[in-house]
Amino acid sequence: MNQKFLGNQRAFLFLLFFISGFSGLIYESIWTHYLKLFLGHSAYAQTLVLAIFMGGMAIGAWLCSRLSLRWKNLLLLYALAEGVIGLAALLFHPVFVHLTDHAFSSVIPALDTPLQIQIYKWGLASLLVIPQSILLGMTFPLMSSGLIRLFPEKRGGSIAMLYFTNSLGGATGVLVSGFLTIRLLGLDGTILLAGTINILLALTVWWLYRQPPVITVAEVPPRHDAATPHLFRVLLAVALLTGTASFIYEITWIRMLSLVLGSSTQAFELMLSAFIFGLAGGGLWIYRRIDTLTDTLSYLAKVQIVMGLSALATLPLYGQTFQLMQGLMSVVEPDESGFVAFNLASHGIAMLIMFPTAFCAGMTLPLITYSLIKQGVGERAIGAVYGANTLGAIVGIMLAIHLGLPLLGIKGTLLTGALIDIILGLYLLGIYRREKRSKKFVWVASSSLAATLVVAIGVELSPHAMASGVYRTGTVLTEDQQVLAYRDGKTATISLTKTEAGVYSIRTNGKVDASITMREGTPPQFDEVTMTLLAAIPSLIYPEAKQVANIGFGSGMTSNVLLANPNIAHLDTIEIEPAMVATAKAFQPFNDRVFNDPRSHIHIDDAKTFFSSQQKKYDIILSEPSNPWVSGVAGLFSREFYSNSKRHLNEGGVLAQWLQVYEFDMPLLVSTLNAVMAEFQHITVYAVDHGDLLILASDQPVPDLPDQPFSIEEFNRELARIGVSSAEDLRLRWLGDREFIAPLLENYPTPANSDYFPYVDQHAAKARFLGRKA
Repeated sequence: MNQKFLGNQRAFLFLLFFISGFSGLIYESIWTHYLKLFLGHSAYAQTLVLAIFMGGMAIGAWLCSRLSLRWKNLLLLYALAEGVIGLAALLFHPVFVHLTDHAFSSVIPALDTPLQIQIYKWGLASLLVIPQSILLGMTFPLMSSGLIRLFPEKRGGSIAMLYFTNSLGGATGVLVSGFLTIRLLGLDGTILLAGTINILLALTVWWLYRQPPVITVAEVPPRHDAATPHLFRVLLAVALLTGTASFIYEITWIRMLSLVLGSSTQAFELMLSAFIFGLAGGGLWIYRRIDTLTDTLSYLAKVQIVMGLSALATLPLYGQTFQLMQGLMSVVEPDESGFVAFNLASHGIAMLIMFPTAFCAGMTLPLITYSLIKQGVGERAIGAVYGANTLGAIVGIMLAIHLGLPLLGIKGTLLTGALIDIILGLYLLGIYRREKRSKKFVWVASSSLAATLVVAIGVELSPHAMASGVYRTGTVLTEDQQVLAYRDGKTATISLTKTEAGVYSIRTNGKVDASITMREGTPPQFDEVTMTLLAAIPSLIYPEAKQVANIGFGSGMTSNVLLANPNIAHLDTIEIEPAMVATAKAFQPFNDRVFNDPRSHIHIDDAKTFFSSQQKKYDIILSEPSNPWVSGVAGLFSREFYSNSKRHLNEGGVLAQWLQVYEFDMPLLVSTLNAVMAEFQHITVYAVDHGDLLILASDQPVPDLPDQPFSIEEFNRELARIGVSSAEDLRLRWLGDREFIAPLLENYPTPANSDYFPYVDQHAAKARFLGRKA
């Protein structure tokens, strides 16, 4: 077999693994979308989805580490794994829809306790993706070991290049699915595309390697000297801990950059791809050097230290990104080309923060694996290291979301990750390589720890910048606007700001969710008009409503106005982020009833999860989430959400849906209205202010507003505060009913917003940037 053919064969396998990485990250993205539809978008659900995916991959890698030496034709097994993944993808959507519909309609209502419901949902979610995740976890060890058997003289380079090509494919897959295929094909079409790619990939590898390939050089047999088991354990621990640190970085950076780039789905895809591009760059760098290194452990130690220091450097650098975004927003035009420039620049900012550290992270796995192979551990090192690193990623995700961000904040969490990598590097350099007494080691150790101390003490993240929503306003809050509270929650960063005029605003990732004028004698904000009327109009039309649910806490004012109606016997207010509720206490007395009225019950949960687990029915369900361009929120404006809400309404009950018309366009508005009208026979639309609509939807005709407002003084006082003193003040806000609106919708060939074809999620961020108004 000539060298040219062998070189071409090796390059072709690298190309195939690029394609495998492309489809693999599509699966991660799409499965996350699907499982969040079932589990909800809470922090626990997000953690679980990642844990299921990463856990399955860790199991697959571990199986390869235990069994690969027994298998003769690893590339044929690789083809089999890719083929089964592809076939499972072709079946995933119908299986998911059938099983989850059955769960919501039959199984969950029959379970007795919330714990039983959660265990069932988590178990079903795991069954849906763990088999494929295990197979995905096997692909890297199988391809790597198969390639090493073919080219054992280039073992380090093969591992590094496979890591590079797979990561590069993954970063490309994130961008293509996030910006193209989901928009054109929906979730089900995108997963079908990925499945088709895997099947074609499997058939190609099977055709080429259905017979065991000829091994050009015999593999170095595993050694069993006394040092190897100890080194094996040490480096597995390093792989696990550096995986923990890397995912602490990723989770923390995504939260940091959400305050600069925004928290849309597209912004998240840009951040994720920047991280993976960094991993790919590190793999390519070490590919050109790894087989010539004389001491891979010392090199690994230095990489770990540099990685920790690079992560530290992102904290002082982070403050400059707000100025970069401010400058960008001042020069780009709110048009199509400006939107492209905005996304390209956003990706550049994400790369600036993430790339250097991720570049170092991309070198660690090849170095750890090759170090063990050189010591005679054999090809089982590949699966073992990959599995340990993936397990560490799960630990990092759990620590960052549930402990780090809520308890330590952004700065403390990132410092923790950096210390892990620096200490690992110093351990390898000083203890394991026995250099701890050298002057060089003392200088490196003291400099690294001094840098950590300087950043920990000297770098302060500006709450004014982080609360500003610069990606939306183009400005950073000035010093005359006070930041009264700042909390890094599990799902978002919540802040409370105050202007000189006494206007308090509660913000999610910098975006204002509600504003109230707290100074007595000053006119109310538009938000106060919206929040009051969202509660008042349904209460006036359905005065006998007793069981009410309100989705979204915000300032708490909407729920407070609802509770001014003494006929309401029970109000459930559902909020996904506990920091939102804690911060909103500053709005008292405008939300006193929410916290003190015995009829009020606050639930920290995702709305879909809450409804499915509680199995309660309501007379009014009021949906007042954040704006649809925020990642995950568009699912509360989908046909499936409205169908599920209808199941939780009493006969004659009404869904009261808030909907913006600012930073929105007509196709988005039509898509949302189509979704509502696909599930409800009757709708009525009110304009509660210049930028917000209230849609009342029911399966029975929606009554007109009464001729007279409530006779309850407390309720009328809430209306009077916003200038409403008569029924006529409310009736003039009526826009139309289904019969009036339907002809308008026919002029727009826009599909109904759906969980599986998320039209609103895919287009709302662009409408926000362009400043459209429906």
